[in-house]
Amino acid sequence: QVRLEESGGGLVQAGGSLRLSCVASGRAFNSYALGWFRQAPGKDREFVAAISWNGGYTYYSDSVKGRFSISRDNAKTTVYLQMFSLKPEDTAVYYCAASQTVGFSGVLSRKDTLYDSWGQGTQVTVSS
Repeated sequence: QVRLEESGGGLVQAGGSLRLSCVASGRAFNSYALGWFRQAPGKDREFVAAISWNGGYTYYSDSVKGRFSISRDNAKTTVYLQMFSLKPEDTAVYYCAASQTVGFSGVLSRKDTLYDSWGQGTQVTVSS
């Protein structure tokens, strides 16, 4: 497993942008697929985006496709989530997650049960 720590959350007006970062510590970072999930108050955790071990493949939920972009820098053991055109419904705690199972499979997944390392989360609040 890797240890994950998110940063970059905050308060932004609708239509604004934020970039979240998640730094990983541990071994074999390059073998992990990475994902971003979010959880709004009173709602279940939902998938946002995922990226393959080498950054060559990405996968987005329909709700963020075209507005969010996931990327990674393996040299810095960091994954990013660039968020544009933010909406109030994007308000949530955002978590990054890592999975060697998904990484080795070569097939990106939105299933949170397949991710075995999680950060503590960072709050994103979008005001209308």
